[in-house]
Parts: sequence; structure tokens; C-alpha cells
Amino acid sequence: MSQTLTRRAALALFVVVILCWGFNWTVTKILVQSVSPMWMTAIRSAIALVVLFGLTLATGDLRLPQRGDLPVVVNIAMLHMVGFAVLMGIGLQYVAAGRSIVLGFTTPLWVIPGAMLFLGERLTPARAAGVAMGLCGLALMFNPMAFDWSDKRALLGNGLLLLAAFCWAVSIVHIRKHTWIATPYQLVFWEVLLATCVLAVLALVFEGPPSIAWDTHTVLLFAYGGVFGVALAYWAMAMVNRSLPAVTTSLGVLATPVVGVLTAIVVLDEPLSLALLAAMALILGGIALGTLGGHGPPATRA
Repeated sequence: MSQTLTRRAALALFVVVILCWGFNWTVTKILVQSVSPMWMTAIRSAIALVVLFGLTLATGDLRLPQRGDLPVVVNIAMLHMVGFAVLMGIGLQYVAAGRSIVLGFTTPLWVIPGAMLFLGERLTPARAAGVAMGLCGLALMFNPMAFDWSDKRALLGNGLLLLAAFCWAVSIVHIRKHTWIATPYQLVFWEVLLATCVLAVLALVFEGPPSIAWDTHTVLLFAYGGVFGVALAYWAMAMVNRSLPAVTTSLGVLATPVVGVLTAIVVLDEPLSLALLAAMALILGGIALGTLGGHGPPATRA
């Protein structure tokens, strides 16, 4: 996949990716109300696997990964496609979609200290200010006026979502350290294949055989999640990353939680509190400040 897009085409495709990822949180929230989270993630991953097989075959990018790329294949499959996705699915059972996506996008805040410890990156004043701003936003989300600390289900859901963000952050730090042999897009089929197999085993062990009331609505939700939320979004983001500057994609992807929150308000009738709005502004502003003050994390997953 050596071709690049014109700037206009890349920007248009980037908008499509942001919309796909933003909508996907609401779709996932709806699905986990009737489908157990591990089976939901496994089925969605299996659908994405079929689509990615066709895409990589059509573009001539279907090839076995070399030994040097195996660690990053395992990392992305286990930490992002299994860990992040499952924790997100479980967390969404207890937490509103709008709040969930804001918590999920705290990931870059945890990448910065990880990059300092393991990649030797310098903590610039802008990055320090960005982390401080983001943590202020996180504190605002959990202040007693906006969060019920006596609600054990809410504590569990919010905790799992923050743990999901941490898993994604660990994955990103490893991705940044890895010396790539193949392109990220050439490896994504194998990552999804491994993730699908692991998810199916975990679902059988922890949730038993799937019990799903299949109807047109459920099929369409799964189709969206697997085709648009995972497979086509990964392909499109790979094309965008090859065609736009890294800072553009790192900052532009911050529109995803905005789309996610707005979608949750319109589709799920979720309220938009001033606390959530202010927290989202602080967290995303902190990430933007940290990105401009150094090399931002690659915006290749969501």
C-alpha cells in the first residue's frame, strides 16, 4: 500500500474516520445492553477480520509478519484489541457513553510519563502543562458534586474505563519504541486474527455459549461496529497517516470524543452536564497542548 492521497482527499477520509469512531461508542453502548461484552467484542472483531482479509488481499498487503514484528502484533492484539475493547465494553454497561469516551481518551495523558520512563523523551513545559490540565479535567469528572462515590457499579465502570485507557497507553508506548519491518496496515489483519481467537476463548470461558436474540437491529449494529468501527476505520486511518502530518492527525483525532458525546446526546438522550463539558475541554485541551509541545502519540487506533 504505497500510494498516498491528495491533502483534500486525506482530510475528507479523516473526517469519515472520526465520525466512524465517534459513532462507534454509542453503537457499543447499545449492544452491551443486550449482548455480553466479551461476545460482543469477539463477534465485532470476527466481522472486521473478514473485511480486512478482503481489503489486504485486494491491495496486495496480505503477507505473513516477520519475526521482528511479532512483538508489536501481540502487543496491539492483546492490549488494544482485547484489553482496551473488553474493558471498554464492560465499562459501558455501567457508564454513560458520553462520559465513557472522555475517560477513554485520557490515554495520551498516560503516554507522556510512559514515554519519559521507557523512551527517554523529555518533559517539556508544554507537556507538563498539558498533563496538569488533563488531570484537572479528570479530577473535575470525579468531584463529589458530579460523581456518586457510593455507587459501586459506577466506581467499577469508571475504573475499568480508566484501566482501558492505561492499556491503550502501554500499547502506544511500545508501538513508538518498535522498529517496524512491515507497515502497520500490513500487520493489522494478523492483529485482528489473534485478537478474535483470544476473545472467542475468553468469551466461552467467562460468559459461556453466546445467547443473542438476533434481529435486524442487532445485525445492523454489529455490521456497523465490525465494518465501519474497526475494519474500514483502520484501513482509512492507515491511508490518512501516510498522507497527513503526524501533528494534524494527533490533534484532529481529538474531535472523536466530541462526536461521541454529541451522538450519545442525540441517539441515547444522555444529558450534557456542565461538569462533563468542562472536563472534556480540559482533558482535550491538555492533550492538544502536550501534542504541540512534543511528538504526539500516533493516532492509528480508537
